[in-house]
Amino acid sequence: MRILVVEDDQDLSRQLHQALKDTGYAVDVAADGEEGHFLGDTEPYDAVILDLGLPLIDGVSILQKWRADGKTFPVIILTARDQWSEKVAGFDAGADDYLTKPFHTEELLARLRALIRRASGHTTDMIELGDLTVDNRSARAFVSGAPIKLTSHEFRLLSYMASHQGRVISRTELVEHIYDQDFDRDSNTIEVFVGRLRRKIGTDRIETVRGLGYRLVDPEDSKA
Repeated sequence: MRILVVEDDQDLSRQLHQALKDTGYAVDVAADGEEGHFLGDTEPYDAVILDLGLPLIDGVSILQKWRADGKTFPVIILTARDQWSEKVAGFDAGADDYLTKPFHTEELLARLRALIRRASGHTTDMIELGDLTVDNRSARAFVSGAPIKLTSHEFRLLSYMASHQGRVISRTELVEHIYDQDFDRDSNTIEVFVGRLRRKIGTDRIETVRGLGYRLVDPEDSKA
């Protein structure tokens, strides 16, 4: 899963970037509204954390532009302001959730997981597909209850596929959602990660759909 953080407070931005990376997300950061708007307008994100009080373009204006352009990714508004009118403006602009500074990072992470769950049609952080379990809260995966040792990129790939289980996902889409902007993205490395995952979770759980991409399935379904 790939997250955009638009925050001009450098200390808070660094804290959020590290916390999100530690939780297993790919993270891009923008320090002003102009850069934030551009990234949100041109890159595919699974969710955005957006400060309201930004230089160059304020957060409400950015959000209004994104929604007018058809961007549907979930957005959490952050602000030091606590007036109800500011919250209303944020929600009216298209925000999905709201946190007032200062806040606890764990609460932000929990709200972020909830928004991503709802966007992908899931109700809990635990996604189960047969005896495969993906826990997005702890960034861990299990087969028949036994934990699987995964790298951060392997988990991101598995988490994204699990959140869209049964759907064919192209290599391009996977690249866009598991790497941050600064990573040297190469769709060929997706094949490497898929091969590693197959060895760890079972070769029959990830189908290759020739010319289209990959699909995560429950192997027991094909036997029924």
